[in-house]
Amino acid sequence: MSELNFDGMAVAPGVVETIVSLATQEVEGVAAVGSATANPIRSVLGAKPSTQGVEVSVDEDSKLNISVRVEVLYGYALPTVAANIRKAIADAVKSQVGVSVNVVDVYIDAIQFAR
Repeated sequence: MSELNFDGMAVAPGVVETIVSLATQEVEGVAAVGSATANPIRSVLGAKPSTQGVEVSVDEDSKLNISVRVEVLYGYALPTVAANIRKAIADAVKSQVGVSVNVVDVYIDAIQFAR
């Protein structure tokens, strides 16, 4: 996808993906955004937040449709974590980009257990 255009402002999709990734990582119970096993070197080196597992699209009303894939820590109620992720993403995108979020789909791909 090329740039996202809102009210005369163009935003690169990677910017929104990074905002989504950071907002998701701050939710209690989230172990990882995307798959932690997809790129273990990146996580060991502490590279910038991965936007793998985040997809952003714009609907005909210029609202964002976001999907995010996460791994959740064992012991957290999955519906609660998903609801908190939705709220965190919608709040972060609205405050930082100024665009409303139409829908946030949360996919829980794994549960991580304490080591």
